Amino acid sequence: MQPANGSGGYELPLFSRRRMAQTLLVVLLLLIGIYFLFPKLVGLGDALSKLSEADAGWIAIAIGFNVVAIATYVALFKAVVGGDALRLTWAETYEINMAGVAATLIFSAAGAGGVALTYWALRKAGMRRSEVGRRMVAFISLHYVFYPLALIVFGVLLRTGVLPGKHSVELTVVPAAVAGALLLLGVGLAFIPPDFGRRVAAHLHGERTQAIAANVAKVPAIAAEGFRFALGLFAHPSRGGLAVIGAAGFWAANIGILWASFQAFGVEVPVAVVVQGFFLGMVANLFPLAPAGVGAVDAGMIGAFVLFGIPEETVFPAILVYRFVAFWLPIPFGVVAFFQLRNRVAHWEAEGLPIDRGGTIQSEVLDGAAVGERLSGERVQAHRHD
Repeated sequence: MQPANGSGGYELPLFSRRRMAQTLLVVLLLLIGIYFLFPKLVGLGDALSKLSEADAGWIAIAIGFNVVAIATYVALFKAVVGGDALRLTWAETYEINMAGVAATLIFSAAGAGGVALTYWALRKAGMRRSEVGRRMVAFISLHYVFYPLALIVFGVLLRTGVLPGKHSVELTVVPAAVAGALLLLGVGLAFIPPDFGRRVAAHLHGERTQAIAANVAKVPAIAAEGFRFALGLFAHPSRGGLAVIGAAGFWAANIGILWASFQAFGVEVPVAVVVQGFFLGMVANLFPLAPAGVGAVDAGMIGAFVLFGIPEETVFPAILVYRFVAFWLPIPFGVVAFFQLRNRVAHWEAEGLPIDRGGTIQSEVLDGAAVGERLSGERVQAHRHD
């Protein structure tokens, strides 16, 4: 494995005091707007007063679910990223993932901050750039595949009346259709061949143009390889059992947190509605201007459950408890993990890279590129001899 960064510095540039101050200000304004101003505007000024009525026992259960969510997320990462390619210890895996929790506050857009920090850490650990991309695509694919699957399954079961709950088209059929389209798009991506770059370059003229096209085409090819890797783990439980359990367990535990949050206020919400409302609300995490989806996810979940007919005065405090347990509570641990990771990276660089971890890397794209380069070299040599 090649050194990740020859500069010797180990500071992560996205963590700056100015950015942190801007993020905290935006977060504060969003929280005030969602939980204090909006309830007053819609006549629910007393909704937050219900927080004092929450059952402490159910909140403890929600926290227990969150421990499970963190453990399964770490297990998923170790199985997909920190396994054969880069044999990370459990401590290293925990630090990278929990530091990503803190990084998620810096950027929203479905956890881009966590992805950036993870990329940085893996490169510092000695993983090649292309392999980081492949493994991260596999990790994200396997992690999020249960998202559209849940929307399809529970959307259909609600619509057909198999499971109890409101079953309007916009809350069941439409999300299921969009989720199905996304799954088909992902499956189509898997058909991009490993030698896609070479095939594209073959239709162009000029060595420089061919080289640029081949390098650009490596991006979708590596993404496709990562997706195929994820599909392989999903299709073969004996090889990817820990990864599949980790991915499914993460979402199940998060839904458990939400279910316990409603139970804390004595509200019985059908399981199918909890699942569907959870995933519909989480779509708001893609909103780019809300750090880590703060405010956007809260509003999305509140809106989803109100549309499902859950009383507004119960939805507000329940979602607030869920977000506190699932999102805010782990952040201090994430900040601590970030500083631990930074110290660990400093140790890695002091010891020198690459680190011999005993991992093996096999890549269709890289192997194909190597073969292509070898054949190209042989053609050049043959031309010279001629």
